[in-house]
Amino acid sequence: MDREQFLITECEKIGVSLSGKQVNQFIRFYEMLVEWNSFMNLTGITEYEEVVMKHFVDSLAIVNLIDLKEGAPKIIDLGTGAGFPGIPLKIAFPNIEIVLADSLNKRIKFLNAVIEDLELEQITAVHGRAEALGRKEDYREQFDYCVSRAVANMAVLSEYCIPFVKQGGSFVPYKSGAVEEELLLAKKAIYLLGGKA
Repeated sequence: MDREQFLITECEKIGVSLSGKQVNQFIRFYEMLVEWNSFMNLTGITEYEEVVMKHFVDSLAIVNLIDLKEGAPKIIDLGTGAGFPGIPLKIAFPNIEIVLADSLNKRIKFLNAVIEDLELEQITAVHGRAEALGRKEDYREQFDYCVSRAVANMAVLSEYCIPFVKQGGSFVPYKSGAVEEELLLAKKAIYLLGGKA
């Protein structure tokens, strides 16, 4: 199976259909990821099929929880790193407005290069720590969704992410493994921040 078909097939399995343009954007994103990864640490995963499964499809798996096809939801991707889940979400759902936030400026340079190369619109990469950005008027309580694939535990992630979510919005952490126990431990932090689990 060629690269394009593999990507299309795996995305279709989770209910995401890609146009020819979107397929090309994903493949170009992969090429840039590998190219930049050769001189800065963006990801430990560089094999094409692994990147598709562990970065692209995993980033898009949120479609099982929320409908991103309707309207123009505003999303912030906190601790985006090499642009996951934000860039795959933006490619697959051009209607969304997204902010990619990361504390490392060199990653922001990479993200800006990707945004320009892929000609993505309504997407911004910002340099800053979650604690500082969450206090700024432009970001605090401004988003329908805050997403994060960061490795911190749920209690810490909740403290970082919930301040960005507007009334009625949601914080969606990307987690695997023993999530129930982590959620239980995070509930107190979530309620203190005015959220509910």
